[in-house]
Amino acid sequence: YIAGLPLESVVDMKGVITVPDQPIESATQKMIEVTIQSFHCISKAKQALPFTMEDACRPESGLETDIGAYNEDDEVAQEDGDDGVRVGQKLRLNYRWLDLRTPANQSIFRVESMVGCLFRECLIKKGFIEVHTPKLIGGASEGGSDVFTLDYFGQQACLSQSPQLHKQMAAACSGFERVFTTGPVFRAEKSNTRRHLCEFTGLDLEMVIQEHYDEVLQVYSDLFISIFDGLNERCKDELERVREQHPFQDLQYLRPTLKLTYAEGCKLLRDVAGVEQDDFEDLSTENEKKLGDIVKEKYKTDFFFMDKYPLSVRPFYTMPDPENPKLSNSYDFFIRGQEILSGAQRIHEPDLLEERAKVWGIPLKDIESYVDSFRHGALPHGGGGIGLERVVMLFLGLPNIRKASWFPRDPKRISP
Repeated sequence: YIAGLPLESVVDMKGVITVPDQPIESATQKMIEVTIQSFHCISKAKQALPFTMEDACRPESGLETDIGAYNEDDEVAQEDGDDGVRVGQKLRLNYRWLDLRTPANQSIFRVESMVGCLFRECLIKKGFIEVHTPKLIGGASEGGSDVFTLDYFGQQACLSQSPQLHKQMAAACSGFERVFTTGPVFRAEKSNTRRHLCEFTGLDLEMVIQEHYDEVLQVYSDLFISIFDGLNERCKDELERVREQHPFQDLQYLRPTLKLTYAEGCKLLRDVAGVEQDDFEDLSTENEKKLGDIVKEKYKTDFFFMDKYPLSVRPFYTMPDPENPKLSNSYDFFIRGQEILSGAQRIHEPDLLEERAKVWGIPLKDIESYVDSFRHGALPHGGGGIGLERVVMLFLGLPNIRKASWFPRDPKRISP
């Protein structure tokens, strides 16, 4: 009866646990044996498995690149050298409910859950409160065009690209001063890469600035160190389960977090890598990766941030540097050479907001409600948004963000 049940059927079994004389090499629990006393099938698997758990659990044989274009059709099931099959990413995602049963995936998403817990714990201790912002809005969150549009009872609306406006309202205009929010973020970008999704989970915060926007940077530095420490302390077993299938090196980070200016980062690229990187041009993904390698070699850290980005490469609402009008009070944080957070001090004066919008060619009527929220008095403030899946992907050294997303949504996938 037992031998005739299909693989992955759900069973209820009772028995006596004993310790074998010799390790059972064919089992995952090698030093435990169960003498069965009763056995019942609760739910029989009705269809043949698209892949076996044994194949789905095989360790990665080679290091997949984590940058560049991605096509899931390129990653098909392949014969492995040990007479097994290596299950491709597309097949895994087509049957995600099965793929999630592997020990590595069970551990990846327990780690991801812990990141959310640690995010909340740290910020609540620092006096933040959680807010809940709408995902249905009347215009593009950041004044852009890459939005999912929909009909809202005869009005044009879209899915939120960011909780930007509403967290600013709560922190700077409504007296709450320190707020955070977690929830889905939607980007209608045809980015078929290993690090982009059309829907991801955002961990956002916004806070009032008392003296200098470095206060925000300090909160973020404390926050990430708290998250990294917490994962290493609370998820030891999960990290090892992930490592068995997806080998990775432990994340190295400094206390306090390494801080570079954007100009210093560009200079490192020129001096060490010979890259023609201008101080006032945006960094490409490839150059960010190169800079991460340089920083790791020079400073022995996988985690750092840069501030004072050129004003020309940041959104219109970014506060200009009062000492250099070509720069801005903005920053990005990086793990293993990839951005995981982008933020800035925001402009809180309506006249300056309108002036900056005109420079960007943004029609004032398109941002009228945004600007109006600052017309009744607003405190200086700053913040930023973190991509949860990207943090998990890079902390665990995973080569593809889809491995850190429960049910990924990208330009080619909207199921299951």
